[in-house]
Amino acid sequence: MAYDPTGRLLLTPEDPDAPARTRRLRELGVAVGDEPVPAWDAVARRLAHATGAARAMVTLVGEHRQFFAGLHVSEGPRGPRSMARDRGFCPYAIVRRKALVLDDVADYPRFAGNPVVDEAGVRSYCGAPLLEASGTALAAVAVADLVPRAWGRHGVAAVKAAAAELTGLLLAGRAPWQPPHPPEV
Repeated sequence: MAYDPTGRLLLTPEDPDAPARTRRLRELGVAVGDEPVPAWDAVARRLAHATGAARAMVTLVGEHRQFFAGLHVSEGPRGPRSMARDRGFCPYAIVRRKALVLDDVADYPRFAGNPVVDEAGVRSYCGAPLLEASGTALAAVAVADLVPRAWGRHGVAAVKAAAAELTGLLLAGRAPWQPPHPPEV
């Protein structure tokens, strides 16, 4: 466990797979922290619209930081395209290798103290990892809102569908930033 400069306990999970994930992403032609990917921005925008979320993202998580290769922000400050791995919620979805649904982050002490709650106003989150058949989590797709909200089956299904579609495109060698037909959410 670590503490941030304000003295908050940060409970970001250990991620022993980060070096292997970073290597695998490079093999697939994706680098953590390069440039925003316009087609992934489009995926994030469609996902936000499909779920009614204020924000949506496609997140690549490296050993020390995370990068929003796809980002849509309809409410609140846009913020940076990257941040430390111990901020936000996508690293949890990746380490868990399954969807993470937080209808109200304030209900969970582990998540309520996360800096994005105060700095970006995030109050709810729903994210799912992009999983290879081997179980390797390559990235995460997520939606977030500035108010508590129940994501319900529709929201969780939309996030999981976007994650599955992007995983398929990535593994098929059809780089998601240059798809012949952008994935529908």
